[in-house]
Amino acid sequence: MAGVKLVGIWKQFGEVTAVKDMNLHIKDGEFMILLGPSGCGKTTTLRMIAGLEEPTKGQIYVGDKLVADPKGGVFVPPKDRDIAMVFQSYALYPHMTVYDNIAFPLKLRKIRKEEIDQRVREVAGMLGLTELLRRKPRELSGGQRQRVALGRAIIRKPQVFLMDEPLSNLDAKLRVKMRAELKKLQRQLGVTTIYVTHDQVEAMTMGDRIAIINHGELQQVGTPEDVYDRPANMFVGGFIGSPPMNFLDATATEDGFLDFGEFRLKLLPDQVTVLREQGLLGGDVVFGIRPEDVYDAMFAQVKVPGENMTTVRIEIIENLGGEKITHLRAGNLTLLAKFPAESRVRENTDVDIVFDMKKAHIFNKKTQTAVF
Repeated sequence: MAGVKLVGIWKQFGEVTAVKDMNLHIKDGEFMILLGPSGCGKTTTLRMIAGLEEPTKGQIYVGDKLVADPKGGVFVPPKDRDIAMVFQSYALYPHMTVYDNIAFPLKLRKIRKEEIDQRVREVAGMLGLTELLRRKPRELSGGQRQRVALGRAIIRKPQVFLMDEPLSNLDAKLRVKMRAELKKLQRQLGVTTIYVTHDQVEAMTMGDRIAIINHGELQQVGTPEDVYDRPANMFVGGFIGSPPMNFLDATATEDGFLDFGEFRLKLLPDQVTVLREQGLLGGDVVFGIRPEDVYDAMFAQVKVPGENMTTVRIEIIENLGGEKITHLRAGNLTLLAKFPAESRVRENTDVDIVFDMKKAHIFNKKTQTAVF
């Protein structure tokens, strides 16, 4: 097994910079997610690790081996990197059986027939494909094809798995099932895995750590809890979480309040201290709070009347059974809240809401970086 290290990686296509000064260390045996919107550079990063693209600048290491360094004239071809890639399209050979598709990488290496047979049956058993070994890809469901593609990658016993949105062609129910299966399999094999997705739910449920990318730049790297609870900037705060974080412009007043024009919220003493230290008291900031940290006052455990509470108008309620996503308005301000199923709120009525100020985030309005 081996970790992967990217040191100052740049990738330019003519005038376009796809990846900008990427520094990332993926630990041995880690499940690392590369997450970001379409076109942010995550697949380009994966392709450079695989050797399908050459970086413009910087170094890539697989384990202790330098596999790419344009300045030093080093470029190890994909076949010599001991990496297996699983694509979104599965890339199975339609004329071959499941058995032959899985066995193919070993046949290329001229491995003995008996060993190939043993390893194919071992991998097929692990992935629940034993009964399907004589079938062709066209006779399989999407989930079964995905498992065959995984089997072909696993059988090589590579040092690193690279996965490019491998579940995006599956229906929602199967995708949830395969997420759990993939995570379980990765833990069982202990192989370093780098997984590209634009789906933040997939990232949060599967990754040991998540690397969030936007416009080719690394925004934050951390555990799912880190990036959710302590976003480094407004992009991360808004990209992670469903529904996304609320952002409201405010003035941080000298007397320790956030003034939104329509209402005021009292800051906690340590929050006032941080804002004072950063010279932001008396200035404009952005207040961020997740919908689940905005409560219906009837059910709030953190009620401090008049200090973290205000009255708003309910515009729309999305009833999801277990919870209600509630669209709220106060004057020109709009925000989302997650209310419990038993909340008796109705559209076009007023409701008292409470903000959990311990869960509040403040961002510097100019730089969009997190203050706390």
